[in-house]
Order: sequence, then structure tokens, then C-alpha cells
Amino acid sequence: MSSPSRIAVLASGRGSNLQAIVDAIAAGQLDAEVVAVLSDKPDASALLKVAPERRWARLPKDFADRTAFDAALGDALEGFAPDWVVCAGYMRILGEAFVQRFSGRLVNIHPSLLPLYKGLHTHARALAAGDAEAGASVHFVVPELDAGTVLAQARVPVLPGDSAERLAQRVLAVEHPLLIASLHWLVAGRVAERDGQLHADGHPLFSPLRLDCAGQLNR
Repeated sequence: MSSPSRIAVLASGRGSNLQAIVDAIAAGQLDAEVVAVLSDKPDASALLKVAPERRWARLPKDFADRTAFDAALGDALEGFAPDWVVCAGYMRILGEAFVQRFSGRLVNIHPSLLPLYKGLHTHARALAAGDAEAGASVHFVVPELDAGTVLAQARVPVLPGDSAERLAQRVLAVEHPLLIASLHWLVAGRVAERDGQLHADGHPLFSPLRLDCAGQLNR
């Protein structure tokens, strides 16, 4: 039997997506282990979800510049020897050198149906545009913000009278199963990105995988 995949998580906050990963591993739903949690905020509660020896956190302001912080983060991350690096609520933009260092094994979950609404305030922007649907995307990270190949998406309806807060809660409810389902495909080797093209089970896909009501990804 192969060893569980080694997952490192970058997080800046409470770590709800990280907790979903931990819970899925404990339930036997994901053949992986969380080998590290790294943060740009030493007081982030996400850090408390793993043992002290699996934590790394530094304040960016303690470094000369962004490049120096990214280099320290990358060196620490490399030391944990991850197979996959998951940005789960990591609120700091990663520099090009860092992204290239971990290219192909660095993924992010973003609360919109990419390529719509890259960056912040995604739910308010979806409402302002009058969209009928919103959702979340798991994508490979590239130097351009939220521009990498989308692996999978989950969709929710925008309801009459929705506020950004209500819509955010409904999207969050699908973020966790979307992330777990995506990681399941990744650690099983079923999906990969090659030169901007998504491949699943060895075949190119021209649209992202979609999460169904049973929490499974479908083509």
C-alpha cells in the first residue's frame, strides 16, 4: 500500500477548511495526513489544529520585503516535504518565485465561480451583477491572482432577497465538500494540470469537474 499523501496547509484565520480536511482524514474519507500548517499570522487559530512541531508562523513585517518572507515560507514548507500545498483561507498574495517553486502541487479554494470575481468581495459582486448562481472553485495556483486552471466547482442558487452574508454562508456550506472531493482526486492521482490544461484519468477536460449533491465530482 502507498503511504498517505502529505498535505501542507497555508491559512490566515480560523481554519474551517483545514478542519474539514482533518475531519475527512479522521473519517477515512481522505488518504492523507496534514503534515504542516503555515501562516502569516502567528495568532491564527488554524495553527492550533495540528501539533506544535507541525506549525510555522511569522509576521511579514519582520522581514525586509515580500521576497524575503516568501523565501522563508518556502524554505519552511519544503522542510515538511509536502505532496500537496493547500491555500485554505490564506489571505496573503504569494509571489511568483514561491508559486513557481511549488508549481503543480499548489491549490487554492476561492469563493466564486472562476473566472468570475477574482479577488475579494465575491458575493457582493455576484449580487450586484444579478447572477442567478454563485459558488466556489478549487484551482491550481499561478502567479496571477486567482487565474490558475480550475479543477472543480460547486454551485448554489442566488435567492431573492439574498444579502452578501447569506450568500456567503450558503457558499461556505459547499466549499468544504468541494475541497475534500478535489483533494480525493488529487491524492489518488486522478487529476493533474499540464500547461494550463486540466487532465482527469489521463484525458483532457475542457470544463471543471462539478460537485453533485452527494459530494462527488463528476465530469
